Amino acid sequence: MLDFLKQLTDPQSIIHYGGLWLLLFVVFAETGLLVGFFLPGDSLIFISGLLCATKPDLLNTSLTELLILLMLAAIIGNIFGYWFGKKVGEKLYAKEDSLLFKKKHLITTKAFYDKHGGKALVLGRFLPIIRTFAPILAGVIKIDFKIFMVYNVVGAIGWIGSIASTAYFLGKQFPQIENYIGYIVIGLIVITTIPVALTYVRSKKITT
Repeated sequence: MLDFLKQLTDPQSIIHYGGLWLLLFVVFAETGLLVGFFLPGDSLIFISGLLCATKPDLLNTSLTELLILLMLAAIIGNIFGYWFGKKVGEKLYAKEDSLLFKKKHLITTKAFYDKHGGKALVLGRFLPIIRTFAPILAGVIKIDFKIFMVYNVVGAIGWIGSIASTAYFLGKQFPQIENYIGYIVIGLIVITTIPVALTYVRSKKITT
């Protein structure tokens, strides 16, 4: 089980050992399941686009098919998260911290949502933790489902389309970039974590 969890946090392992279907499940889980916040969404999408260009036989799919499937996984994941939030409601704030749930993640997302409104469902796609809890929070506060779906679809298209397409283009133009995947993953983690950390610090200042 520990080995499996390690593989789920390593984007290259996910693709190499699980292929396209595990890739889609991870994207769904990170955007739809409460425990999905630790999964490597951005780096996984980037690497899948890169490998689609440099090693097409590995995923055995075209860029167009990859984009459509990833977008569908992200959209369905958000719908599931919205449904979960609507069902659980305010009880989520009373839930005790556990190995796979930290109340601070919900508080950080609430602060981000208070600042950006419905746009948080689009902007939050590009930020770890926020993209997991934003659709759940939307369900908790009962945003109109039609409005939610507009943000959901726009966010999924923007998130998947920009990252995977950029990676595919870079892979086609500079195939040797594949040798630097480790550095790219670290860079993506740093870039996407900074805004989340700043939001959390601001939310702590407000509450104190």
